Amino acid sequence: MLVSTTTTTPSLPDPQAAGESALPHPLDPLSAAEITAARDVLLAEGRLGETVRVAYLSLKEPAKAALRAGSDVPREARAILLDTATDTTVDVVVDVTAGVTTAVTEVDPILAGQAPVLLEEFAAIEEILAADEGWRAALGSRGLEPAQVRVAPLSAGIFDYEGEEGRRLLRGLAFVQKDPADYAWGHPVDQLVAFVDMIERRVVRIIDDGPSDDPLTDGNFESPELTGPLREDLKPLHIVQPEGPSFTLDGNVLRWQKWDLHVGFDAREGLILGQIGFEDRGTRRSIIERASIAEMVVPYGDPAPYRSWQNYFDTGEYLVGRDANSLELGCDCLGDITYLSPVVADDFGNPREIPQGICIHEEDFGLLWKHTDEWAGHRSSRRQRRLVVSFFTTVGNYDYGFYWYFYLDGTIQFEAKATGIVFTARYPGAGYPYASQIAPGLAAPFHQHLFCARLDMAVDGDRNAVHELDLQRVPIGPGNPHGNAFTRSRRVLGSETEGRRRGEGAVGRVWEVVNTEKRNHVGEPVAYTLFPEGQPTLAAAEDSSISRRAAFATEHLWVTRFAEGERYPAGDFVNQSIGSPGLPEFQKADRGIDGEDIVLWHSFGLTHYPRTEDWPIMPVDYTGFTLKPTGFFDRNPALDVPPAPTGHACAHCPDGECHC
Repeated sequence: MLVSTTTTTPSLPDPQAAGESALPHPLDPLSAAEITAARDVLLAEGRLGETVRVAYLSLKEPAKAALRAGSDVPREARAILLDTATDTTVDVVVDVTAGVTTAVTEVDPILAGQAPVLLEEFAAIEEILAADEGWRAALGSRGLEPAQVRVAPLSAGIFDYEGEEGRRLLRGLAFVQKDPADYAWGHPVDQLVAFVDMIERRVVRIIDDGPSDDPLTDGNFESPELTGPLREDLKPLHIVQPEGPSFTLDGNVLRWQKWDLHVGFDAREGLILGQIGFEDRGTRRSIIERASIAEMVVPYGDPAPYRSWQNYFDTGEYLVGRDANSLELGCDCLGDITYLSPVVADDFGNPREIPQGICIHEEDFGLLWKHTDEWAGHRSSRRQRRLVVSFFTTVGNYDYGFYWYFYLDGTIQFEAKATGIVFTARYPGAGYPYASQIAPGLAAPFHQHLFCARLDMAVDGDRNAVHELDLQRVPIGPGNPHGNAFTRSRRVLGSETEGRRRGEGAVGRVWEVVNTEKRNHVGEPVAYTLFPEGQPTLAAAEDSSISRRAAFATEHLWVTRFAEGERYPAGDFVNQSIGSPGLPEFQKADRGIDGEDIVLWHSFGLTHYPRTEDWPIMPVDYTGFTLKPTGFFDRNPALDVPPAPTGHACAHCPDGECHC
């Protein structure tokens, strides 16, 4: 359950925590009481002990068929447990309602992968390295002590280093921290990396090419030495809604301007939006059954031995939901804000609330539509507005915002916002082809931020298909004597193999999700169209380790037939996985996808060649996608949006009432 607060009203109580009998929505996240109950079951059955940690614990969502049937479904939790003494990993399902475990699966770390990185491992890697003679010697040769150094706990991936198979590893890169408030990213310790076995708690390999001329760049981006005098001519900007917001929140069900959806949250995926629909002339019509950003990976392009293994799955390895920020009014969110406070489990299975972790608000978004008609002697315009559901997370040096937008005209948009501090290294010298020099002597390796949206489509029902549309140029000839004609081609994707697609900006490629059984009033299939950005896919070599593990990022689109359990595009256990699970495995059966219950997996993202302007803190960069109704409505669905109210008149409406 998510606890709700607004800027003007007190926090809503948690009925279960209060001992009340109110039943949660089947898709509601686990409440604090339910997380505690799941932990107690695991304790009672002897599955939690002194060395066992809870790497993940969240709602196990009910099967789609049971959810749609409206039948009573048990409240279940999925827990991934890691024994930090033996490296034994088990995947457990707990029936919270009945108080028993219903499934237990032991995970083979070699074949399947490791459990996600634990929060306690962030500090543990520094402790292990500080006690290692080889590490202390490497630092000593640079005139450093362990107490002066912070170590980034970096997921290891899977490579051909001897003796790593089956080990639970983190790799550590060091940064000098001059004082407790210093941002250490400006002081990388280069030509040095340690590989640490987190189960045996020992260093298994150090690559040390000796001291280098490491930069000591000031990265304290709020210090007066860097900011200079602050601007004094930036006037206040107030966003007020004296009558409150236009949306309502009933539990976790959000309703706004004909939209309705369920707001969920998961320690791994963060925001999960379910049962998204739109009211069209009195009838609710479904659009998406479930939407989430199911994975993201940050692969680095520097082949130096200290960094050639750098690629981080922030969702599957580090759990972006678990790492969500508490948001602040006026800083992170502006206007009349409603906050939700998700609850996640810590490494011991205890509930931990993230106060104000989710932000819901409305934004003015310029013009919705406008026309001045000289023939009719009339001018008219309407303001666009959008509903925003968002959260922010911090994974190491980077911060990411996940923003879902819903518009008055039926458009859905997702936007990721990347900011924070770029990962740094010593700049090797002029002309180095794999990194930018962002400050004197300080480098930021080239890298990508690649996301994968999982969109369980339900466009007016489950019988959906994907049509690929390209612009098609027509040569001069019979029927096109002046050469002005152009049209478009349409390709129906019939099977999962055919559903593996690349964007193509030169022809404006889009993917139309049609209902194969329903037509609009001009006889065309009702549809929603995915408009991709079409930026580069994964840049690594096709036969590289990261291309196997992040295969989802090698294409812009994958289409699969819905199957329970196919939830994550890189597989359930991403940490040190060999790369076989996930979308390539899902598509092996090559199931039909024309007129079926289908899932779109859309990969998109940023290819980042860092700039000097990205230091010492990176201005927000943006990436995302848009879903637009295409023949879904019989006319503009926003015709009923009223003119701007009294007090917000246009300059050409002198009576104070806007008639535009």
